[in-house]
Amino acid sequence: MSTDSQQNAHSPVLEFKSSTFSVPVLVLVGNDVITIGQQLQEKIQQAPEFFKNSPLVFDLQELNKHDIDIDVTELTHTIRKLGLLPIGIRGGAAQQNQQALDLGIPVHSGHIARDGVYAANQSGTGAASTTASSPTPKQQIPEPEPEPESTPEPQAVAAITTMITQPVRSGQRIYAQGDLVILAQVSAGAEILAEGNIHVYGSLRGRALAGVQGNTEARIFCSDLQAELISIAGNYKISEDLKSPALNQPVQIYLQNHTLVIKDI
Repeated sequence: MSTDSQQNAHSPVLEFKSSTFSVPVLVLVGNDVITIGQQLQEKIQQAPEFFKNSPLVFDLQELNKHDIDIDVTELTHTIRKLGLLPIGIRGGAAQQNQQALDLGIPVHSGHIARDGVYAANQSGTGAASTTASSPTPKQQIPEPEPEPESTPEPQAVAAITTMITQPVRSGQRIYAQGDLVILAQVSAGAEILAEGNIHVYGSLRGRALAGVQGNTEARIFCSDLQAELISIAGNYKISEDLKSPALNQPVQIYLQNHTLVIKDI
């Protein structure tokens, strides 16, 4: 008994893993919190199930770029009243970041604003890079960058394709860094996301979001369109907008002039 309990006491009960997932980002270009709340409410009413209890990152980069201040505490209260769950702030100034931390909201340092905010969040890394580069500036300039210029070519490596052979059930969320191919149906309440194209060889009843990292060339293909929401590079339509002969038909969906186009295959 004691041996078993000792083994259990030393057995790991958790582990950390890196993961990629998609979270809506609220990019603010105005600081009137009342107007922000009203426009958010309108968006939520268009797709209530999509936004219900949705995590959210709010981005203050554009505001700070134009020296427009905003009360982060008031903004957070407004967002929470609408049923959204702020899980991060990015592009904030030092005072805004501190306000967010006081509210239990993490400060995201990746792809943040200019004006030193990124360096402030990763001061250790920033300091190390300056000291490392200062001793050898003259050696790095002559060595020119022909070699770095030749390295971009490997970036054109073929994108990974994720293939799913089982039905995607309600409540499931699948994310693909390249194209996503599903050889079965996608149930209502499920969500599929891809940085590239999405192919569904079955009924698409859930939510499908292609080009989630901003790829406007991405497309969605499905054998039977019954989706709750479709989106390409952040441009979306909900089921109420899909009243067309294309419903229950094989279709392709693509972006043209910031508008989603649905065509028979």
